[in-house]
Amino acid sequence: MHPLEKDTDIRKGRRLPLPAGPETAVYCRARDYEADTLIPLHHHPDRHQLVYAETGVLVVRAGMGRWVVPSTRAIWMPAGTGHQVHCIGQVQMRSLYVTPAAMRQPPAGPSAVSVTPLLAALIRAAASVQQPYVEDSRDGRVMRLILDEMQTLPVLPLHLPEPKDARLRMIGRQLERHPDDASTLHDWAQRLQVDVKTIQRLCMRELGMTFGQWRQQARLLRALERLAVGEKVIDVALALGYESPSAFTTMFKRRFGLTPSQFFR
Repeated sequence: MHPLEKDTDIRKGRRLPLPAGPETAVYCRARDYEADTLIPLHHHPDRHQLVYAETGVLVVRAGMGRWVVPSTRAIWMPAGTGHQVHCIGQVQMRSLYVTPAAMRQPPAGPSAVSVTPLLAALIRAAASVQQPYVEDSRDGRVMRLILDEMQTLPVLPLHLPEPKDARLRMIGRQLERHPDDASTLHDWAQRLQVDVKTIQRLCMRELGMTFGQWRQQARLLRALERLAVGEKVIDVALALGYESPSAFTTMFKRRFGLTPSQFFR
């Protein structure tokens, strides 16, 4: 193996081909996981994957990013992309594996997406389809309709970028461990012994957002994890540094378009 290929495999984790031949456009696998299960870094070399959390919450890391995927949402993972999955609470995971040739314009990179009620029902039906299925059959039509539905999935703002710069990574680790940390940009500049404008430039260059937006996103994604396992809004709001539940709800709705109670219906 060429050294570069070997290094690429290390970064992507274990190579996991599927027990479905190239003639099968869509393959569905249903698995249930206990709370706090960690699925190690791996990749599927020849298929895109839609990882759907029917129940529970998934925290997915891929490349330089982290996604929180609550129940009834999913994450799109392009073929060959290394990813690691952490199950928050008990998780019923339903994964669709799609051959690249079957998708007209798939998303280029990992992204959290909304799952329509129709697609959710189709995924449940696909879990019982025996492989290989006949194209001109009820099972084949279910799978073709899944492909149609997957072309229109709206992307959700459930992503937290992870920086490469060592100084920003130090801030990122603190935000992940202590999302209620109220340290200002000036506080961090003093700790890191850099100018405030240096941090501002790094945030925009590496994250595409301001320091304040980055901290807010880290807090809201941690809130999703906690709300999804049944914690009360007031407890989550205060634990994450918000002055009141109403302030938290306002910020949550501004970011996700729904209140916490609406989001988890």
